[in-house]
Amino acid sequence: MATAGRGGSMFLLLGGSGAGKTLLVKRLQKLSSRDGAKDLGEPPPTLPTVGTNLTDLVIGKRITVRELGGCMGPIWSSYYSDCCCVLYVIDAARPTQISSSCVQLLSLLSAEELTSVPVLIIFNKIDLPCYMSLVEMKSLFRIQDIVSRAKQPITIVETSARDGTGLPKVMQWFCSVLHDFR
Repeated sequence: MATAGRGGSMFLLLGGSGAGKTLLVKRLQKLSSRDGAKDLGEPPPTLPTVGTNLTDLVIGKRITVRELGGCMGPIWSSYYSDCCCVLYVIDAARPTQISSSCVQLLSLLSAEELTSVPVLIIFNKIDLPCYMSLVEMKSLFRIQDIVSRAKQPITIVETSARDGTGLPKVMQWFCSVLHDFR
């Protein structure tokens, strides 16, 4: 288990169904392994998460990421008390999911247990031809308003879990957050 402080030891990985959470965490696990930085290879097969998955990453030290399936959205809050950081994944290629993703994001940012927990917002699937640009996503989500009103530190990255774009930025965020816990 992870030993990062702040209200718990778990990094929560949240997001709507089909946002790419499982592939993202598998790719991060590969990147954090000894041979992972050399070649990510072909994307591994994934299935929709029903329930929860625990994945260990080694980023200077071992941390545990708890991925909660998108269908578990109504009970995500029951996992907040054991959480030191949140990674929130949004499918940038599925405009029909924007409103529900925004509602879920606002809900988790307003949760009492998460007021001081660092949050990484990940706009995923930027490799798909129908993805919305970061400028479009920030506008639709009114990210500037959200960030200015949020109590927790928020970082935003664009990724493609499929081809690896942006994953080094996610790893840098992990390193930065872990450094802050020292």
